[in-house]
Amino acid sequence: MAHLLLTGVGEDRSGIVQSLTRAIADQGGNLEESRMAVLGGEFAIIMLVSGEPAVIEALEDDKARIGERTGLSIQTRRTERREPGGEVLRYHVEALSMDHPGIVNAVTDFFSRRNINIESLSTETYAAAHSGTPMFALDMIVEVPAGEKIAELRQAFVAFCDELFIDASLEPA
Repeated sequence: MAHLLLTGVGEDRSGIVQSLTRAIADQGGNLEESRMAVLGGEFAIIMLVSGEPAVIEALEDDKARIGERTGLSIQTRRTERREPGGEVLRYHVEALSMDHPGIVNAVTDFFSRRNINIESLSTETYAAAHSGTPMFALDMIVEVPAGEKIAELRQAFVAFCDELFIDASLEPA
């Protein structure tokens, strides 16, 4: 099996996902993983497609037509299925605070400095109920090396979050 990372960005409208997945299915591709979101008025998708090498090649060759059909700017890149890298423990991180610039950078830096990989990350801002205060929420999965002392990591993370007035949790995923 060969693998293709396909990304698409374009103006949001109804039917994009159906049209894109139809194009993949018509070529004989299999959608293994995907993430989709509407950000502002734009739709964004990233997907991992698998298939025989000829199927992947056909999808690469057909990306301009797929883009016209879906209204998306399509990019493709050959890749391989990710194999687990060493022994890691997956942890779920949730964080909530009043919104201010730099939160994502600070939180990701905390984990990066400890060589902890971020597997997935999503964020959003919203107005708090009743007060309308701009709020920020973060949800992510991190891969903690098996040798890491979780109690010490959790303690450092809580102290870090307290300094930035972030309410957060770090729990097994």
